[in-house]
Amino acid sequence: IINAVPERDRSFIWIQGNSFFSLLMLDDWAERERSSQQVQDALQAAVANVSGLELYGFNFPSLPGTSPGLPMQLVLTTTASEALIYQVGEKVVDDLRNSGLFTYVTQSLKFDRPQLIVTIDRDKAGEMGVSMRDIGDTLSLLLGEADVGRFSMEDHSYKVIPQAERLSRFNPEDLANYYVRSDTGAMIALDTLVAMEVRAAPNKLSQFQQLNATHIGAMLAPGVTMGEAVNYLEDATARLLPEGFSHDYTGQARQFLEEGGTLAMTFLFSFILIYLVLAAQFESFRDPLIILISVPMSVCGALIPLALGVATMNIYTQIGLVTLIGLISKHGILIVDFANKAQLRGATPFEAVSEAAAVRLRPILMTTAAMVFGVTPLLFATGAGAASRFDIGLVITAGMTVGTLFTLFVVPTLYLYIARRHVAQPA
Repeated sequence: IINAVPERDRSFIWIQGNSFFSLLMLDDWAERERSSQQVQDALQAAVANVSGLELYGFNFPSLPGTSPGLPMQLVLTTTASEALIYQVGEKVVDDLRNSGLFTYVTQSLKFDRPQLIVTIDRDKAGEMGVSMRDIGDTLSLLLGEADVGRFSMEDHSYKVIPQAERLSRFNPEDLANYYVRSDTGAMIALDTLVAMEVRAAPNKLSQFQQLNATHIGAMLAPGVTMGEAVNYLEDATARLLPEGFSHDYTGQARQFLEEGGTLAMTFLFSFILIYLVLAAQFESFRDPLIILISVPMSVCGALIPLALGVATMNIYTQIGLVTLIGLISKHGILIVDFANKAQLRGATPFEAVSEAAAVRLRPILMTTAAMVFGVTPLLFATGAGAASRFDIGLVITAGMTVGTLFTLFVVPTLYLYIARRHVAQPA
């Protein structure tokens, strides 16, 4: 596994295998000619040719609070045995590999650990005067790591652990060198009383929410979003999981599901808050609707770069979208406030909004230009965090530009149909 870990102005490439790891520090951002992704791709191409090893690269999540690991982590849970979990997990793994959405898929549960099964021949042991307890105690003593006491030497205390020598505990054939005492006092070779069988056992027994589980990790293919991957996994689990199985997510996938829908709620509450503030300011429930009509148009303009693939929907673009609510609503405030005052001077709604659009054109364009030019440096940012700054700047630039163009035409039109008529009060 290759992890590119950003840390301030430096990054590290973490290379990890089953029995080794290495940490490579990249050059300073100002001195670096390639991005961490390009370095990761080069390392991936180099280690792909190493026979006998499976090495794959992925970036750690840029935001804190997300567990490290493969971006997509699916958990299959059930009360069934590990063997059945492994079979179902392999079906899911094969389906994901054939989907074309993932470059690497692996399952944590594997039956690759040899396990020695010792079966005692009770009849033979009884004929030779050896009890089951004697055989169990012999195996426990020679192969276990029981702490039976301590002794002191040179002011230090040491544990007493009786055990067979290390070289005598490696192979099943070593049981031929173990002896157990019978009732008559004779020493009998242990392999004459037991039968041995080597079976494949699971490498580990994982549990998730108190259920037997296997973790399936995957790396997304280039251009595949987390939402597309999650939707496919939901469809795959519905097709492949038998009765009694359930699934869940961990890591970045779980965070995506838990927090991916917060944008809509955040946007809604922000919209309501600004509406109430404007309603109190203008003492009307109609005028805020006219002002905020520019918000959805601005958001549509901000979504154009995302639809073209220039950026993706992430936490930074979401911040930019929420920011647009306050920025673009100022244009409507300038027009509506001036038009209301013009009506109080005796102008008709059409004359008032026409004058407001003409007089407020310059302040609106200056506000938009100031904001767009203000975030332009974010579009050309380099170094650590450049991608996040680019996303925020792109959304604000596109949203303000498109939203302003529509505001100049839509807000005056809507004002004629919705705005309350203002009449000057007699002195």
